Amino acid sequence: MSRHAPLIGVGNRSQVGSSRSGVSPLCADAQARLRQDDAARRRAYLGVVATIVLAALAGCHPQEPFYMKNVDNDQAYYMGKATQIEYPDVKSDRLPDVSDAMRPWSLKNRDTKNIWEVTLEEAIQIALKNNKVMRNIGGQVQGPPDFLTRNPEAAPTIYDPALAESNPRTGTEAALSAFDAQLSSSLTWESTDSPQNVGAYTTSTGLFPNVSQHDLGTFQARLQKTTATGATFALSHVVAYDRDRYDYTVQRLLYSSDWNVKLVAEMRQPLLQGAGVQFNRIAGPGATPGVYNGVMVARINTDIALANFEAGVRNLVSDVEIAYWELYFQYRSLDAVIAGRDSALETWRRIYTLYTNGSKGGEAEKEAQAREQYFLFRSTAEQSLNSLYATEAKLRYLLGLAATDGRLIRPKDEPTTAKIAFDWYDVLSEGLARNVELREERWIVKRRELELIASKNFLLPKVDLVGQYRWLGMGNRLDGDNTLNLDSTSTEDSNAYRSLMSGNYQEWQVGFQGQINLGFRKEMAGVRNAQLELTKEQTKLQEGELELSHQLAYAIRDLETNHVLSQTNFNRRIAAVRQVEAVAAAYETGTVTLDVLLNAQQQLARAESDYYRSLVDYNKSIAQVHFRKGSLLEYNGVYLAEGPWPGKAYFDARRRSHERAASIPLDYGFTQPKVFSRGPTEQHADGTPAEGEMPAIDEGKQEKKQEGAPTLAPKKSESVLAPSPEPISPDAVPSEPSLAPEPATEGGNTTVAPTGAAPTRSSGGGDGAGGWQAVPNGSAARRVDRELLPAGWTVAEKGSNHESGENPPSPAVDWSATGWKRVQR
Repeated sequence: MSRHAPLIGVGNRSQVGSSRSGVSPLCADAQARLRQDDAARRRAYLGVVATIVLAALAGCHPQEPFYMKNVDNDQAYYMGKATQIEYPDVKSDRLPDVSDAMRPWSLKNRDTKNIWEVTLEEAIQIALKNNKVMRNIGGQVQGPPDFLTRNPEAAPTIYDPALAESNPRTGTEAALSAFDAQLSSSLTWESTDSPQNVGAYTTSTGLFPNVSQHDLGTFQARLQKTTATGATFALSHVVAYDRDRYDYTVQRLLYSSDWNVKLVAEMRQPLLQGAGVQFNRIAGPGATPGVYNGVMVARINTDIALANFEAGVRNLVSDVEIAYWELYFQYRSLDAVIAGRDSALETWRRIYTLYTNGSKGGEAEKEAQAREQYFLFRSTAEQSLNSLYATEAKLRYLLGLAATDGRLIRPKDEPTTAKIAFDWYDVLSEGLARNVELREERWIVKRRELELIASKNFLLPKVDLVGQYRWLGMGNRLDGDNTLNLDSTSTEDSNAYRSLMSGNYQEWQVGFQGQINLGFRKEMAGVRNAQLELTKEQTKLQEGELELSHQLAYAIRDLETNHVLSQTNFNRRIAAVRQVEAVAAAYETGTVTLDVLLNAQQQLARAESDYYRSLVDYNKSIAQVHFRKGSLLEYNGVYLAEGPWPGKAYFDARRRSHERAASIPLDYGFTQPKVFSRGPTEQHADGTPAEGEMPAIDEGKQEKKQEGAPTLAPKKSESVLAPSPEPISPDAVPSEPSLAPEPATEGGNTTVAPTGAAPTRSSGGGDGAGGWQAVPNGSAARRVDRELLPAGWTVAEKGSNHESGENPPSPAVDWSATGWKRVQR
């Protein structure tokens, strides 16, 4: 009672405040409390004013802080540096190829070497197994590798497709999560003690309170689901408990405490803006202009990541092949230089003998000239050997092997000398359909088209159809047998849930809700931006196709040029051999001078090196054509495959498959969006793109013409020379130096590392969903069966060897139905 508002009794003004002048004790007590409250408020106001004044004075007049204890060690708790260089506390396993790397080969490192003969197929297999991060040297085999350390973020990995798929913001699963059912719940308790602006008075039924005192409890549970059409369905359950703690009020209530339960079904269906399967699968529910992350856009992002991964594998395979043939050329070049050096050495020995005996032909100027010629060849051989070591190290880097492991890699395959003829129209059509970069750009164009469709939807007004249906129940208990009966005066217990399930109390609501932005500035800007983005990407695609046509033209021109040069240099090589023989015979008879002989020897070494240079460039240009037209992986017997899923994924898939098989099937065809993909990219060995991706090709254009090709494949020398550690004394007869990495021998036989013992670190497959790997084909690289024929190119058989100075005749070719024989390696 002491907290209620005062009740003023009957009496005049002079009698107020006296309990003996007709004022009840309740009024006197209330007035005393009012005076106490006024005094408390005045003290509070004074305290607030004093605080503001002190704060203002403190802000205007800064003072020295006061401490109870004087501390001598000034700034002892602060560091003197804010950005000092530190090492991160990261523990990572180091690869054995790093820890076990040996001293690199060099002109001074003459350790015993094991020659490891490797085929191109084996090199590609090793590279694909060891490279979880796709290395890229850009086709340049000179200089130290620095791709990963210089630009680590741009290096493609086998994890990129899985990362794009599992991205929690832009991945496919993240976009699908917008359509997942959402379950939310809450449970709260509270107590209220709120004064009311009413006067308290007594009636026959009790006292009406002017203070609201309740104990409240609320439980809420809501299950919400968004559909592909943009509709939102929700089912809510609310349980509310209310107990009135004011004793007099209880006399007016049926129950002193009650439970109110409610079951609500809701529905909201957009009719214009935000409606439709296509929009919601492009932009996603609740999207805003310019921000689109629907299922279709997320899937396109994954397809772009797959294209980037394929490009990384293709670049790696291309670099491996380039490094392989460059290493082959280094061996051949070294052999040619060594042959010239040996000839110069033999010539110097003969002239040196005449010089020491004082005979004719051993004049000092001739001896000095022969000596200079020998050391010129020797320095060239040393430079060539160093280039061989550097190229072999670059190939090791691409294969993912240690810089040096005691073995020296030597290519085992011979480059082809057969002529390969590509049909220009077939190559151009295949390149436009299968080039990885163009496919990636097409995905970007398709994404921009979808974004433009979604942006136009925001120009519509927002009109939603809403509906709600409610079932209600009340009782003083949540359990029991009785049902609420408001018509009865009985106060027996009632069950709230029985009241709910009886269906006596139901409510419903249905209607429309609309909203429109009269300016549409943001929406119009979104449409204009989407149109510009689409135009830009379409222009880039057109220019990219133009650039690809130039790249293919360059590759075809380079291929044909290198083939012609290989023929010419082959004949030049034969002519140089005959020139040396003729000049040497003439020199013996004294009809030519020494400089003519030395010059002929130089020309022979240069012709030998140029021939192998043009032959290697010819094989590299073949791979370059496949690189440009998108068939390089098939050309090397490589295909892409998705890695295994975790075991739990297979278990869940099996369980859900059984559940769906036992349920009632639903036809979701009416919710399918428009087609935005032409299906998977074909990876068959015939190189045929997916249906509809490559224009029709005139069958008459597939006839190939075959011309003659130099078919001599010189055998690879088995000896590779190493530099002599000391120079030759001009006063002593020079001995033949060794310029080759000597292989370890057992019983006079060369020890060759087994090709199957190539060290590998991993299979290259991802451990999780979406992990991709580049898998070497089981068949031999470059060996294609007749049933699997690469479209748009032909290969001729290698003809017989020839030694004439004329161009060789055209070899007979057994053409198949598509105009090619087989790949020659």
